[in-house]
Amino acid sequence: MSHPIVELTSEASWAMVEDKFSPYAKETLAKLIEFLEDEILPAVRVAHAQLPTDPVQRWKTVIPIIEELKIKAKKLGLWNLFLSKAHYPEHGVPLTNLEYAIMAEVLGRGGYIAPQAVNCSAPDTGNMEVLARYGSTEQQKKWLVPLLNGEIRSAFAMTEKNVASSDATNIRTSIRREGDEIVINGHKWWISGAGDPRTKLHLVMGKSDSGNKSTYNQQSVVIVPADAPGVKVIRPMQVFGYDDAPEGHCEIVYENVRVPLGNLVLGWGKGFEIIQGRLGHAFL
Repeated sequence: MSHPIVELTSEASWAMVEDKFSPYAKETLAKLIEFLEDEILPAVRVAHAQLPTDPVQRWKTVIPIIEELKIKAKKLGLWNLFLSKAHYPEHGVPLTNLEYAIMAEVLGRGGYIAPQAVNCSAPDTGNMEVLARYGSTEQQKKWLVPLLNGEIRSAFAMTEKNVASSDATNIRTSIRREGDEIVINGHKWWISGAGDPRTKLHLVMGKSDSGNKSTYNQQSVVIVPADAPGVKVIRPMQVFGYDDAPEGHCEIVYENVRVPLGNLVLGWGKGFEIIQGRLGHAFL
């Protein structure tokens, strides 16, 4: 009997990878396809109807049916599928990158709703990997666990206005130590997830040592609470006319934002290493 994935791809494409799938992965993939067809796809139109058209309220709304789908997905074990146990033994699931890649392709058929339903949506996936791989025990307890549980969301603040941000050595946002605090000043651009009312933290990359001889040790990454004084979400930006509410892609100004030293991720000058670990395998 052929696997349900054949109906979404082809016998030939499945034949190329079938022997690389564990029994657990095959079973999970079949459950995911059934969940997509029976629960997610019928919910797409409902989710769009539940998002207000009012320009203010749409950024304050948690879409009810997505939260309902998350509860169902958890009960089915379709949760955090992106986080491989091979790399993250404490928090991960027993799937390889190849096995998850096929599942991600399946989720792509459900638009932005499907990944959210199984807690596999960007930018949370990459941020959870950062915290799982580089975060301190305290940072993991405070931020990673709620993200893994789907209780909160997050933003990844790297790209900047007037800067070729695909080369992270160009980042200009200032991150400096002042006593027992870290002070952040900068202007960020196209920051996904920053508009969501559930977003509780931003992972902010900036320059902490511009005089360092190594251009790859000048940057640091800091956890900034979304409601910290000085964090100003200026506006949601549009892609092909869509604002992607309530998550959005936002313009943000960090003006004299102060956070504790404990919010530094991994260490001073480790920012480039962190983002290469985050983006290097395409979890945006």
